Amino acid sequence: MKTISETDLIINEDGSVYHLNLLPEDIADTVITVGDPDRVGDVSKYFDRIELRKGKREFITHTGYLGARRITVISTGIGTDNVDIVMNELDALVNINFETRLANTTLKSLDIIRIGTSGAIQNDIPMDSILVSEFGLGLDALMNYYVHDISGDEHQLLDSLKSHFQHIKGISPYLTAADNTLLDVVGKNMQRGITLTAPGFYAPQGREVRAKKAVPNLVELFGSFKSGNYRITNLEMETAGIYALAKALGHKALSVNAILASRTTFQFSANPAKTVDNAIQVVLSRLN
Repeated sequence: MKTISETDLIINEDGSVYHLNLLPEDIADTVITVGDPDRVGDVSKYFDRIELRKGKREFITHTGYLGARRITVISTGIGTDNVDIVMNELDALVNINFETRLANTTLKSLDIIRIGTSGAIQNDIPMDSILVSEFGLGLDALMNYYVHDISGDEHQLLDSLKSHFQHIKGISPYLTAADNTLLDVVGKNMQRGITLTAPGFYAPQGREVRAKKAVPNLVELFGSFKSGNYRITNLEMETAGIYALAKALGHKALSVNAILASRTTFQFSANPAKTVDNAIQVVLSRLN
């Protein structure tokens, strides 16, 4: 069994993992991720009790109980570069012995549920609605650095997506499905779709402020994809990385998206905080 080096997995003097500043006992088997550090408290305020509050950099963590269920909520910050840190360090906390630096003989699988904000790219997706990601489609480079095995269904859909995007220079899309159990339980009766994870907020999502975008009509291109009943429904910046790394590490993942913008009608929610709070309450009600 391979011993993990001190530079591959950095452990702080107090025994906590390097970036998250957490000890193994700090993490519950159910983990909710949010992008915004301020949103951690928006989730944990619904807990019956909070046993732990810790933070370092953009990574804020609260662990507590909702009824008899222990839940951790942690902020990732924005983007799959941060997701890379959070997913690997969460896995290390539950699956590596920090004293021996060896992987545990019996590995634990976490339930990881993202509650995030997103923009819809289909006209029939209502503003302020909740959408669950049946697939996460990544246009970032994260999974170029990992072994990423995909199923036959994922492969077939990914081939169609690659063909649709073939004229966009320099991208190599990756695709991962949501965990079916979480999709059926937490995502029950929610609208579903393919969530596209972009490597940026502005030009990578078709926006233009002053710097000129290199790919015209990008939102229209995303929205025009169709393969059977599958279509790209929304854009954000973390889901695909969470799905792909969860699968690579043996965890279960689901992304729940509060739709705050319509990229086709150029409108933004009049009450985004209420929409996000609604998504939080729906998810928690299905975990309780």
